[in-house]
Amino acid sequence: MQIRIYTDGAAKGNPGPGGYGAILMSENGHYKELSQGYRRTTNNRMELMAVIVALEAIKKPCDDVTIYSDSKYVVDSLEKKWLQNWVRQNFSKTKNPDLWKRYIKAAAPHSVKFIWIKGHAGHEYNERCDRLAVKASAQPNLHPDSGYEDQSK
Repeated sequence: MQIRIYTDGAAKGNPGPGGYGAILMSENGHYKELSQGYRRTTNNRMELMAVIVALEAIKKPCDDVTIYSDSKYVVDSLEKKWLQNWVRQNFSKTKNPDLWKRYIKAAAPHSVKFIWIKGHAGHEYNERCDRLAVKASAQPNLHPDSGYEDQSK
């Protein structure tokens, strides 16, 4: 089974209120949108959170997951093997170690590849993810991003 995932993250103020948006599409026609807002977070955390939550939403192991992201932070961290170095260094001096550890667990059952796409360039699903992320970040009673808030204390 082939699954395509589109993701985006947003934060106002960076750090500030933020959110993520993700779209999952399978070859058999399944379509799902995911989004959530947080009261204090960063854009990079939300970009990565979108990827994680989308992978966690896949119910069975999949050998063909393609993630489209406009985040160089996320795509380069994985495609250029930075994450492997961070793991070897036990995440010493790595930003967002809580999310990277969660990513490793979420990605483990799948074969995942990343494709970088230019943000705000009219790509239908990237634009939709952006709207989902921005809308989620503007909701009342936002959730705490405990990984960020605990880290920044």
